[in-house]
Amino acid sequence: MPFSITLLTDALGWGFGALSATGTLYTLAAADSARRFFAPGRGGAIGVPVPAVTVLKPLHGAEPGLADRLRQLATQDYGGPVQVVCGVQAVDDAAIAIVNAVARELDAAGGATRIDLVVDGTRHGANAKISNVINMMTVARHDVLVLADSDIAVAPDYLAQVVAALSRPGVGLVTCLYRGEPVDPASFWQDQAARAVDHHFLPNVLVGLRLGMAKPCFGSTIALTAETLDRIGGFMAFRDILADDHAMGMAVRALGLTVAVPPFVVGHLAPESSLAAVLNHELRWARTIRGLDPGGYAGSVVTHPVPLAVLGAIFAGWHAWSLLLLGLAVAARLVLLVTIDARITRSRPRWPGLIRDVLSFLVFVASFGIRHVSWRGQRFSVKSDGTMVPVGENGGS
Repeated sequence: MPFSITLLTDALGWGFGALSATGTLYTLAAADSARRFFAPGRGGAIGVPVPAVTVLKPLHGAEPGLADRLRQLATQDYGGPVQVVCGVQAVDDAAIAIVNAVARELDAAGGATRIDLVVDGTRHGANAKISNVINMMTVARHDVLVLADSDIAVAPDYLAQVVAALSRPGVGLVTCLYRGEPVDPASFWQDQAARAVDHHFLPNVLVGLRLGMAKPCFGSTIALTAETLDRIGGFMAFRDILADDHAMGMAVRALGLTVAVPPFVVGHLAPESSLAAVLNHELRWARTIRGLDPGGYAGSVVTHPVPLAVLGAIFAGWHAWSLLLLGLAVAARLVLLVTIDARITRSRPRWPGLIRDVLSFLVFVASFGIRHVSWRGQRFSVKSDGTMVPVGENGGS
């Protein structure tokens, strides 16, 4: 019996070691993919067309920094007319006062951008955000639509770059990569939430894009024309889907059109101030991604080379070869961290990134055991097609 246990632990040690070695190579490939994607001049010159644009900004509550993010959209370096439509679903939503204050401020300054506010509690399906957007479309004035989540921060040339990408032949939708933006840079957990975006999500997408395996579409930006939106069934077609952004991208691709990803990042708010908040948010998205692509998600285990190397070393009895693999995994991850941070103009210490690696691996493992997700105070079960059903209703258990 002891001999059998030894064989098992040795096999586990070699197995985790092999996965770690594969992950180390993957990590170096991810660093190279980041270097190539963000290479200077790769995006090309901003195009001449400057059609009128309606920016759709669904809101829920007085998120930190919301006023600044609205000002960013209303003061773009863009040559065409811009309308910003904000929407809430409750008459007592705290975002209303912020939107009105920014609108008054812009009017007093003589700003050309129009800000409209829609307050409408009508629900069209399980996805509250899409219900909000459907209500907001009643006042949308322009043919080019840019839907951006409430927590997205943008640079002054954001609209110019997005519209230029949308104007290229064969492009039906434009989406944007994003980096994490802690509300409080001194918050450890917000920093960890931001690192999950920067050092795990972003490299994985870049590798997928390079290999032609990723088909991304993110809520950070969904830019398309009203004609294309009509062809995919309008926003109403996505009212019951949790991963509405992914579903829109797939629908546009089904038309034979391309989803473009310009070589820049926008900011994604990381407000989580506790470990519980970080885990709740990340488990929800991990469960969603696993439901959409179970095989690909399982294969992403190799994106965690450091925890895999630690497990390999434990089962191998801290043998020299296992320690070598651990050292290589740590070195590769540091290379990736430095490369990503340089490309997204982020400066921060490296060692917390290794803590983030362990936490991300635990989220990955835990995602295989959860059946429900929490979103804005309500629990949902998620079907394999991404449709979500409130727990307790038909189909939700």
